[in-house]
Amino acid sequence: MRITMNKLTMLSCITLLVSSFGSVANDKPFAIAIHGGAGTINPSSFTPEQEQAYRAKLKEAVDTGYVVLEKGGSSLEAVTQAINVLEDSPYFNAGKGAVYTHNEQHEMDASIMDGKTMNAGAVSGVKHVKNPIDLARLVMDKSVHVMLYGEGAEEFALTQGVPLVANETFNTQHRYESLQRAKAKMEQAKLDNKDYIASHNALDVEFKVGTVGAVALDKSGNISAGTSTGGMTNKRYGRIGDAPVIGAGTYAENGVCAVSATGHGEYFIRYHVAGDICAKVKYQGKSIIQSADEVINQRLITAGGTGGVIAIDHRGNIATPFNTEGMYRATRKKGEQAQVMIWRDK
Repeated sequence: MRITMNKLTMLSCITLLVSSFGSVANDKPFAIAIHGGAGTINPSSFTPEQEQAYRAKLKEAVDTGYVVLEKGGSSLEAVTQAINVLEDSPYFNAGKGAVYTHNEQHEMDASIMDGKTMNAGAVSGVKHVKNPIDLARLVMDKSVHVMLYGEGAEEFALTQGVPLVANETFNTQHRYESLQRAKAKMEQAKLDNKDYIASHNALDVEFKVGTVGAVALDKSGNISAGTSTGGMTNKRYGRIGDAPVIGAGTYAENGVCAVSATGHGEYFIRYHVAGDICAKVKYQGKSIIQSADEVINQRLITAGGTGGVIAIDHRGNIATPFNTEGMYRATRKKGEQAQVMIWRDK
């Protein structure tokens, strides 16, 4: 069969176009950031072995999400899988490492948001779900609601084939000891004639913070965010923090940014922290780094709020500001190795 010069030219052009499209696709950025909570994280309280263990788990989480992105997976899947790693670890206040309530149980919250569709799902006060972030995603994908609470959320879980586990599954000795310290501090505050609010305010930061989360940008340009937590040590009365509240602890919008927060939830709710950061990017044209810093290290800290965020924009730029002693965090961008940090300088 004879091929004319015109046909050869056409085939060459098609080959060049296909190659160009492939090159463009390969040039698209992707990145992920994760956190394991902010708070009183004193370097002197870690043995070298403990620090190494925490860093290894943070690296495992960020690498797990990175592999999803590298293979062309969605930012939603990367966020979910990264958070699963942290939920399954006793080191962080989510899932297996969830803190105790005043009644010596565990009540967990989680939320996830898809920046492409602006869909979101959240659960709060669940006691028998091994990975709350998975249930939050099912609420987003398989229900007409955004947030489900307590027994209702667990009833929904059963309809989706999610097995329930005993609340004791989340028991850990170090969290139980932390609960006893918190109770003792509040009892002492009462003896000093302080009311409930003053007694609670007397608690150290370590009892009021602790969350895990992830934000990611995939090769398709979609960004997502997710957050999961065991809440506040010694919490009472069905208290709900910012982690399941869209716009407070979690937010994502394509073309703008995605944020996952960790800290004293009452402040993050009142100051709409995650949404405020993205609003600065969207309406004021500020960078993700400047926006996150202004909210965490200026507005929030002035109000008395402690904590931090991880945030990513649609170009893969990442911000990880915090106003506490430390924040467990890790980031990884296309073609780079994971960066794992706990304190400001390392």
